Amino acid sequence: MDWASGTLNIGSFFAVTIGILVLFVGRRLNSMFSPLREFSIPEPVTGGILFSVLIALVYVITGIEIEFDLMARDVLLVYFFTTIGINASLKDLLKGGVPLIILLVITIGYMIIQNFTGISVAAMFDLESAVGMLGGSVSLIGGHGTAIAWAPRISEGYGITNAMEIGIASATFGLILASLMGGPIAKFLITRYDLKPEKKEELDIGVADESQAEAITGFDFLDAIFAIHICAILGFILNEAIEEAGLQLPLFVTCLFAGIVMTNLIPSSFPRISGTKWPSRKPAVALIADVSLGTFLAMSLMSMQLWTLVDLAGPIFAILGAQFIVAVLVNLLIVFPAMGKNYDAAVVCSGFGGISLGSTPTAMANMSAVSQRYGNSHQAFIIVPLVCAFFIDLANALIIPYFLANF
Repeated sequence: MDWASGTLNIGSFFAVTIGILVLFVGRRLNSMFSPLREFSIPEPVTGGILFSVLIALVYVITGIEIEFDLMARDVLLVYFFTTIGINASLKDLLKGGVPLIILLVITIGYMIIQNFTGISVAAMFDLESAVGMLGGSVSLIGGHGTAIAWAPRISEGYGITNAMEIGIASATFGLILASLMGGPIAKFLITRYDLKPEKKEELDIGVADESQAEAITGFDFLDAIFAIHICAILGFILNEAIEEAGLQLPLFVTCLFAGIVMTNLIPSSFPRISGTKWPSRKPAVALIADVSLGTFLAMSLMSMQLWTLVDLAGPIFAILGAQFIVAVLVNLLIVFPAMGKNYDAAVVCSGFGGISLGSTPTAMANMSAVSQRYGNSHQAFIIVPLVCAFFIDLANALIIPYFLANF
C-alpha cells in the first residue's frame, strides 16, 4: 500500500485479501438475512456493494480516495472461464445448439431495443442520442470495457466531454441492477410454474454442502489447477494468433475455447502424468470455479468509486430505470417462453438478467446462486457464456457504430 496526493493505493496482494474478506462478509450477511437467500442474491454482490458504500463514505467524510490494483482479479477471470470450458462436453454443445441460436437471436434483438430505449429517454432530457447509446449497449450489454473503449470516440465525435463518466456510471449502476435481478426472476418463475431440474446434475460452479459430497484431496485440487494452466497456456497462444490475424478477443474467451477443445479431444483413457482422468466436471474444478468467480465479482464491486457518479445520477437513473423495466419484460415474456418454459429456461433467465444490464461474470454468478439453491443446469452454463462471452462482443462491434451514425 502507498499514499499519494490524497489517494490510498492498495496493491494486488492486499486487494485479493480484502476481496476474500468481502466474500466472507457477503456469505455471513446472506446467512443472517433470509430475503437475500430467498431471492438468490450472490454472496459477492452482498459483500461487494456493502464495501463499496463504506469506501464511498470514507471518501465523503475524509476526502481520501481508495484505489485497488486489480491485476489479480483479471487472472481469476481467466481461471473461471477456463473451468467452464473444461466442463463443456461435445454432447452438451450439440444439445445446446438450437437453444444457443435462439438465445443469441433474442439477445441481439434486445441490444437493438436497449439502444432505442436509451436514445428515447435521453431525448426526454434534451440530450444527444450518443448519451442514450452510452446508457445502452455501449455500457450495459458491453460493460465497463466497451464503455471505456468507446467513450473517447463518442467524446471526440459528438462533443460529449463527460462521455467517459457517463459510460462508467451506467456500467456501474447496471452491474448492480444485474446482480440483483437474476435471482428474483428465477425464483418467481420456479415458484410460479413449480419447476424442477429434470435430473440431478453435479454443480458446474461450487460444491454441494451436504456431508456426503465427494471429498476433494490436495492432489485433486492440484490436478485441476494443472489442467486449467494447460488450457490457459493454449488460450494465450490462440489469443496471440487471433490478434496477429487482426481480430481482438478478451483472453478469457480464448481460454474458454481452449478448455472446450481439450475436454473434447482428450480420450478419457488417455494416460496423464497425474495418473487421473481429465478433470472435467470434477468437484475440484467446480470448487476453483466458485472461488475464482466469487472473488472476482467481490473485487469488482468493492472497487466501484460510487462518489464519481453523483453528478450524473438524474439522467442515468432515468435511463437505467427504463432499461431495467425493458430487461425484466424481455426476460419474462420472450426469453423464458422461447427457451422452453422449463427449469433450464428459468436458470437461463437468471443469466440473461446478468447479460442484459451487467456482464458475463454477473450472469454466471446469478446462475450459480440459483443452481446452488434449486439444482444445476448444465445447458444454461454452456449456452449463456458462449452467447455473452463471444457473440455479443462481435454483434456490439457492428451495432454501436451503426446507431451512432444513423440516430
